[in-house]
Amino acid sequence: MLALLDQDTTLEDRFLAAFKRCEGWSLNGSNDRLRRLHEEALGHFTALGFPARKAEAWKYTPIGKVLRRDYAVLRGSADAGIRPHDIAPLRIPDLDAPVAVLVNGSFSETLSDLNGLPDGVIVTGLAHAAHAHADLVNAHLGRYADYKNEVFTALNTAFTHDGVFVYVPPHTVVEKPVQVIHIVTASEDTFVQPRHLVIAEEKARLRLLHTESIRTTASVLVNAVTELLVGAHAQVDRYEIQNDPASVSRVNTVQVYQHTGSICRNSTFTFGGEIIRNNIQALPDAEQCETHLYGLFLGRASMHVDNHTVVDHARPNCFSNELYKGVLDDRSTGVFNGRVLVRRDAQRTNAYQSNKSIVLSDTARMYSKPELEIYADDVKCSHGATTGQLDRDALFYLRARGLTEQQARALLLVAFARDVLENIAIEPLRTHLDTLVSARFRNEV
Repeated sequence: MLALLDQDTTLEDRFLAAFKRCEGWSLNGSNDRLRRLHEEALGHFTALGFPARKAEAWKYTPIGKVLRRDYAVLRGSADAGIRPHDIAPLRIPDLDAPVAVLVNGSFSETLSDLNGLPDGVIVTGLAHAAHAHADLVNAHLGRYADYKNEVFTALNTAFTHDGVFVYVPPHTVVEKPVQVIHIVTASEDTFVQPRHLVIAEEKARLRLLHTESIRTTASVLVNAVTELLVGAHAQVDRYEIQNDPASVSRVNTVQVYQHTGSICRNSTFTFGGEIIRNNIQALPDAEQCETHLYGLFLGRASMHVDNHTVVDHARPNCFSNELYKGVLDDRSTGVFNGRVLVRRDAQRTNAYQSNKSIVLSDTARMYSKPELEIYADDVKCSHGATTGQLDRDALFYLRARGLTEQQARALLLVAFARDVLENIAIEPLRTHLDTLVSARFRNEV
């Protein structure tokens, strides 16, 4: 564990000084290709610098507030006192799923339970895969996530240490969902950045769930990057639950690359944290692709949730659909910036985008900026954004039938959120999230 140095003049220098002391356990020494990737990403991080508030993509999100803290750079140690019996409460109830466990960003073989995976399927740590499956890691790591233009992706790429590596061979169906549990334990303010690489080959099927368990009262900043390749006619459903304490902030980047006829669904559920930034980018780079992006965020206290999405339609005859919903209370802030780019050759694209939010207090704020950028002339594209309060007529109708005001409000809010929850294909996960959302509104509204 290495603290950032107070004497250095810039934020970038402080992070570099700390991470350079950790180069011995980053992936850059694994082989020549990863070493070159590390050096190139390091150069881009230095050139880009952390975003200022005036940067258009960050103008609503004060990320500098959490960057200025004196974090320690935490290297995952042998399980940090976590025992196998500690994992059971972190599983989704009634979900029969292999489990991959990370402790402080490092894969733990002893805590993971990966029995029941089909032959040829690999779920392991990225650091292990860089040696045992070097051909796959070299072919895909750093190929999709934009470390040349995104500073947090560059930082993660330059100092990648470990994370989860998932490989599904061609024509292989993984019947059971795979749950990734990331446990963070620390006694001081901590910076951790896992890197995930997921490869689903031609006609493969995979359902992947990411959850977190933060076991510290110290401030934590998580900078996570996931690269996801969806092969021809493959299907990947990815879910992420962010239910952090108020001491946790995160920059979460997911980059999806799709081949012919593939289907990708990405769903993000944000229920807690200090400052949360989700960057979800999808590139359907072949015909007949489907891309579905879903998000539900519930803000309270002074929580800040920023969802940035980009769907880059580069080829013709593709379909994308986005639905993001938020409920904001107290002094919380929500941001949605969704961009759909339809390139000149992407004729016959169908793209839909919707952002709907409910603001429950006079001090909550929602900033919505849906964008369509279209260079083709044979397309069907639409977007929309609404922000408002609960329907007074609907409240009156429910009150007239015997419900209290709190019951009526909770019922309407649960119904509002279920538009997103209904898209979950895993029944125990859908039930778990429905219960969580219902409890939140019953207890707090």
